Amino acid sequence: MFADDEIEVPAVPEEPVKKDKKAKYECFENRELSWLRFNTRVLEEAEDPETPLCERLNFLSIYQTNLDEFFMVRVGSLTDQMQEDDTLKDGKSGMHPSEVLSEIERRVRRLSVRHGRAYESVLEELKRYGVKITNFSSLEHDEAEYLEAYFRSALLPMLSPQLIGKDMPFPFLNNRELYAFASVINKDGILRSVIVPCSRTDFPRLIRIPGRPHEYILSEELILHFLPLVFPRYLIREKAILRVTRSADLPTDRLSEDVYGYRDLMEQLIGSRKRLQPVRLEYSRNLERKTIHNLCKNLGIEPERAFLNSAPSDLSFLSDLREDLHDNAELFYKKRTPQYSPLVDEREPVIPQIEDHDVLLYYPCERMSPMLKLLDEAARDPDVVSIRMTLYRLAKDSQVVRALIAASEAGKRVEVIVELKARFDEENNIRWSRILEDAGCSVMYGFKSYKVHSKLLLITRKTADGVRFITQVGTGNYNEKTARLYTDFCLMTADPEIGRAAEKVFNALSSNSIPEDTGELLVAPHCMRDRVIGEIEQQISLARIGQDAYVGFKLNALTDKTVIKKLIEASEAGVQVELIVRGASCLRTGIPGKTDNIRLISIVGRYLEHARVYIFGRDGRHGVYISSADMMSRNTVRRVEVAAPVKDPVLKERVLHIFRLQMSDNVKARLQRPDGRYRTENVPEGTAAVNAQELLFDEAYAAAGNTETKA
Repeated sequence: MFADDEIEVPAVPEEPVKKDKKAKYECFENRELSWLRFNTRVLEEAEDPETPLCERLNFLSIYQTNLDEFFMVRVGSLTDQMQEDDTLKDGKSGMHPSEVLSEIERRVRRLSVRHGRAYESVLEELKRYGVKITNFSSLEHDEAEYLEAYFRSALLPMLSPQLIGKDMPFPFLNNRELYAFASVINKDGILRSVIVPCSRTDFPRLIRIPGRPHEYILSEELILHFLPLVFPRYLIREKAILRVTRSADLPTDRLSEDVYGYRDLMEQLIGSRKRLQPVRLEYSRNLERKTIHNLCKNLGIEPERAFLNSAPSDLSFLSDLREDLHDNAELFYKKRTPQYSPLVDEREPVIPQIEDHDVLLYYPCERMSPMLKLLDEAARDPDVVSIRMTLYRLAKDSQVVRALIAASEAGKRVEVIVELKARFDEENNIRWSRILEDAGCSVMYGFKSYKVHSKLLLITRKTADGVRFITQVGTGNYNEKTARLYTDFCLMTADPEIGRAAEKVFNALSSNSIPEDTGELLVAPHCMRDRVIGEIEQQISLARIGQDAYVGFKLNALTDKTVIKKLIEASEAGVQVELIVRGASCLRTGIPGKTDNIRLISIVGRYLEHARVYIFGRDGRHGVYISSADMMSRNTVRRVEVAAPVKDPVLKERVLHIFRLQMSDNVKARLQRPDGRYRTENVPEGTAAVNAQELLFDEAYAAAGNTETKA
């Protein structure tokens, strides 16, 4: 496993260690540049020879998909900022938008070299198993003849080639689609350009080489090779595969508060995303500088946004290669199956068990089924009068939606808040909102200025003993697929105080207002950050009178400057701070006199670390919360988020145990250094390996009485 500064890349200069322009920025890191360090950690998993070979394929693809979304969202937004006012500075790093963009471009160029090398390395190893992506130079004569015949019969009739010239405008290039491009010369010596779309469903991406069951050529490479057959009257001068990435920064400020207008306008905005400004051009082979400049001019982007990739710009075909090798178990992670929670007997009704004791599930080590069973039981329970729920991201075939529809059809009052601005899931959520409406559910949407990102479910029952609540609070989405891939907590409780707090939240949301007084629950944007700051200040006060003081956070990202400044203050006061931050962190740790009491690690491994946990205090005085919110200003002040206290001492200790085990990880954890970079720690010889993700699964197997515990 290598850190992002330990791979020798002669073709691209090593990233220098920058000194901050001003002392006031020394404890801070730019958000975008920190995120690139996170994606570097993803790339490291693809480079790591200890990662099973087919899983390395997966990490190569994840790295690329992550980078696509980064350009679409963050680079798109930064580009808008630069064009509007480049004098504005990032409050954490002091960098102007143009400076950040320049640094992104430089780092991505360097990472592209590493990504290409990792891709070639994995392909070389795949050859040992008979799997190969080939090119024409390695084909036999009869194989080349077969592919030419295949191209003429199967591909050529499906193509829509376009010649570009003075009277033939440059075509619109769709977001993230592949195009064969060439500079060509006609018989009169006039230079033209040609473009052929390659991303089609009429033919397969992987074209099999005859007589070689697991050897392929990519369809776009076949098209590129046979461009002379597409344009027979032209001489090919240079050629490459092109791919454009467009901004996805939708102008959601145009959204109407009107319920139906909101959804209709959201659909229009989604459609407009396809035509937003390009933010990146990728090309597969060396092209003349003048050619690149002309392409960029036609696309309306700066030449600095053009990147040469040695790996294909679309690696979605790697999943097919993984399928070819599914019988080779040693090339994959050992199969892990979510286990039954010892807190729930799924042979018995779930609701009485939750009324007897709080239940805490930890995905993917434990099954999501108790939460789904809770919804199914609520749909049938004659005492249940209402089900209220927030939905952010759902599976394509959602059991959650099926249960809500069943409840509505059974006469229950079902109120659902569907967030239509869940980025890249907007269309899926619009579809589900219509299905729920058609089933008789009351469907509401998030606000114009606030996303509803909370994971909150409230079941209200009217019994002989009065009104009772079952409340579920989660750190992750109600998505059966991601519950097997992401680490998340799910708390189900009959605690009346939490139930009343959840009722306040839903009453506010259903009246189109933001919750103000939320009791037991911490609810953003008005009732979370101040209470978190207050908890940290309490630990600072303890440290200043010589008592043991502690703060722990597990997050996807840490970028909220107000929280970061309070953590720096806590460190200066002597509070011990432990942070697990998977992605971007704008806080730099280990700076003497400033952040040297803060230890920050990032875990990137088999499962996506997604749970959010807040811990305040030690020695039995812990305040422990699980939450849907990262410490980002978008979460703390621009979204509706919920954090719930874990009250039960046994469940609280379980959360603390998981946190401590992850803090002790010495296999998949990287420690942040004072310069903002990350590296694996040196483990003394004889020290036991601690892979927290695998050990937590072992524990789940053991708790369920399953003897197959070792990965």
